[in-house]
Amino acid sequence: MAVQADSELRPELAREIEQKTGQNAFLCYQCVRCSSGCPLTDYFDYNPNQIMRLVQIGDEDAALNARTPWLCASCLTCTTRCPQGLDIARVMESLTQIAQERRIPPKVPEVALFNKIFLKDANLFGRVYELGLMGSMNLFSGKLLQDLDLGVEMLRRSKLAFLPSFARARPDRAQDLHPTAQQVGYYPGCSLHSLAKEFDHSFRAVAGALGLALVEPKGWTCCGASPAHRVDHYLGVKAPVVNLSLLEASGLSEAVAPCAACFNRFRAAAHEVRGQAELKARLDRDIGYSYRDSVTVWSISDFLANRIGANAIREKVTRPLEGLKVASYYGCLLTRPPKITGHPHPEYPMELDDVVKALGAEALDWGDKTTCCGGSLAVPAKDVMLTLSQRIVESAQAAGADVIAVACPLCDSNLDGRQLQMKSLKRTTPILYITQLMAVAFGLGEKAAGLDRKIVDARPLLAVGR
Repeated sequence: MAVQADSELRPELAREIEQKTGQNAFLCYQCVRCSSGCPLTDYFDYNPNQIMRLVQIGDEDAALNARTPWLCASCLTCTTRCPQGLDIARVMESLTQIAQERRIPPKVPEVALFNKIFLKDANLFGRVYELGLMGSMNLFSGKLLQDLDLGVEMLRRSKLAFLPSFARARPDRAQDLHPTAQQVGYYPGCSLHSLAKEFDHSFRAVAGALGLALVEPKGWTCCGASPAHRVDHYLGVKAPVVNLSLLEASGLSEAVAPCAACFNRFRAAAHEVRGQAELKARLDRDIGYSYRDSVTVWSISDFLANRIGANAIREKVTRPLEGLKVASYYGCLLTRPPKITGHPHPEYPMELDDVVKALGAEALDWGDKTTCCGGSLAVPAKDVMLTLSQRIVESAQAAGADVIAVACPLCDSNLDGRQLQMKSLKRTTPILYITQLMAVAFGLGEKAAGLDRKIVDARPLLAVGR
């Protein structure tokens, strides 16, 4: 049984963290499950359980000057596995926030720079300008030629927009669209309008084939992704709630967020607002709209497997993917933590596998379905991401995969184009969005599937196009 220490005896740092996050560091009894599951311990100076101990004993100098909180990928493995229900990832975020408030230089300055540029873009344009983000990172970090090879390949495949788009979400001015039963709210997120256009195109195509219309509310803005909640927790809640309010004011009772990060941020924000009257009042005042929490947000995997269903998908298959061995990769944020996502099996989900089987392909059993690929560390800590992502590709190859199916733009970016930068990778493996595989199996053609946009070409394997 956990013993709660007297608040007067707690070190100041632990008390400050609890005030910020509601997380009582003294509930940690050093079981080390957080560290044993963390994919980044090789790069940390202190393991997650050691950070928790530093907070407990009040060693502020070590805790606030550690690399660990800055390199945390927010994969939420630690939060999911903590037997005490501690949100350890949130504690990590609070440490970087406190360090910045005290003007302690970030121990991984590239991460702090990435967060700053990302949020500046999102604030200026309303949505993230990916080409500008990459260029600014290279300029201000002094690495002018970093990822030039990948950038050229992405431009060749029209995966990067040359110009930014501008948006301002105004829920108070939104018009009720009076959606029909066949219309479903659609929040594409920044990447599906640029980096992951093939995800957007293929999803729209298969939704149409299934008799559904995706309704994209006018003026949606960036959800904030990881940089928002890592820099300013309130901003990390406000950015998703603005868009949830926009969907709600548009008359939509349900919406699908294909980007795993967007889905997770939406669910996390809605979860936090519930039961916190003071937070809700502040949000309503700042947004200019009274948020009612009436929109059900689906992940792409849950939407396909449970909202539509494997049988309905199977009925639309005209070109079964027989003989194709597929490793379904979920990444971190589609299932974690279950108290946010509602997922019954966060460590070994099956939704994408069920869709793969409905398409006539073989869904492989393998051990890295939810292993972190490095997420947004791809830009500020590229070497870390490359190591993590290569392990995933090699694991899928060892399981016999012909293709890795994904459901997240960031996972796709790290596993697809980055394969060209994995120097010790013996062979490449195509990475396809689950909706691309569906478009092929539905017989919708190469253009609808967006196969020409992939860095690792899957068309010879699928006998489509070339």
